[in-house]
Amino acid sequence: MADRIYVCIDLKSFYASVECMERGLDPMTTNLVVADPERTEKTICLAVSPAMKALGVPGRCRVFEIPKAIEYIMAPPRMRLYIERSADIYAIYLKYIAKEDIHVYSIDEVFLDVTDYLGMYRMTARELGMIIMQDIYKNTGITASCGIGTNLYLAKVALDITAKHSEDHIGELDEESFCRTLWNHTPLTDFWRIGTGISRNLQRMGIHTMEELAHADEDVLYRTFGVDAELMIDHAWGRETATMADIKNYRPKSNSVGSGQVLGCDVDYEGGRLIVKEMADLLCLELVDKGLVTDSVTLHIGYNNRYGRKPAHGTIRMTVTTNSARRIISYTEKLYEQITDKHTSIHRVTLTYNNVVDEVFRQYDLFSDPAELEKENKLQKVMLDIKDRYGKNAILKGMNLEKGATTIERNRQIGGHKSGE
Repeated sequence: MADRIYVCIDLKSFYASVECMERGLDPMTTNLVVADPERTEKTICLAVSPAMKALGVPGRCRVFEIPKAIEYIMAPPRMRLYIERSADIYAIYLKYIAKEDIHVYSIDEVFLDVTDYLGMYRMTARELGMIIMQDIYKNTGITASCGIGTNLYLAKVALDITAKHSEDHIGELDEESFCRTLWNHTPLTDFWRIGTGISRNLQRMGIHTMEELAHADEDVLYRTFGVDAELMIDHAWGRETATMADIKNYRPKSNSVGSGQVLGCDVDYEGGRLIVKEMADLLCLELVDKGLVTDSVTLHIGYNNRYGRKPAHGTIRMTVTTNSARRIISYTEKLYEQITDKHTSIHRVTLTYNNVVDEVFRQYDLFSDPAELEKENKLQKVMLDIKDRYGKNAILKGMNLEKGATTIERNRQIGGHKSGE
């Protein structure tokens, strides 16, 4: 199959750049961090401006790690604003590329398959990437960087590594140039999909570069990393078989919905029970809103690190396939009691509803009263309608008003951060 040409575009320090532009400031010269001043100094900065990065401040540092000698603006997160600006920039991509050839990787990063556009525009991929970057800057004031590759992996690596050392913020790679220029690049964690854990395992095997990984004993790699070794070996040679079409056509074998939160302060056993019940209730409303039902619940409880206790994790299968809050909360509370240590402070909670399917597959058991469940479902839909019209906190349950409840505050957030409203 002939090589395709992919472009990966990243918006430089996106949240911080948006905040600078909203204030009429230049992100390249303004010291600004996006962080919630109402949280402790241990809170992670969502972004720092390019000017701060130039001073050596990492992009995801904690507030207390910023050198005291640096003066800066602290901007509270405004997630709804960032989503709106991201949508504005997506509209710019659509001026040049059809949505079928765009994959949104994150709020500030996209992949574009430009293969079939270069002949039409009579441009190289570099020229097209530059025009799109200039359009973004002209309309938003936000600087972008660009990676170009003959597959999705190379486009991402060109963005993450090569573009950083280019005056025009564009990097370009094919398999040959990848091996020639990056085989001995360190650290390995600069490469897409190699985190600190994988890197440590590779170092124990005497592997410190992509060249060493490419020539390593494959049997040893498969014994260590399982099926993931195949992808690692391909990437070491600059190969990637997945295409944009594969991404667009992918359908997971099963679906789930979930919610997680890191608590602002640790809570005891009963405080954790309240939070889990609230989360279960909100997820049930999400199921009803999307016309889905579930047959099992998974709960993950993370404790405060100072106790050195492993997280609690468990799954409970229900005798029904439902979106009834009353039934699901009952099962969730039972699971909570089964897995949670009553004497250790809770710091993190994650709740997942598994195997979600269309509500036409709703099932009942001998203890179900279809009429009562239908009545509850109608009530849930009325609640959703009120929330849609008047805001998420327009209608609440008694437990949401109890001490230690988090729903009211979480309803004001997007992705765990302030929406800015």
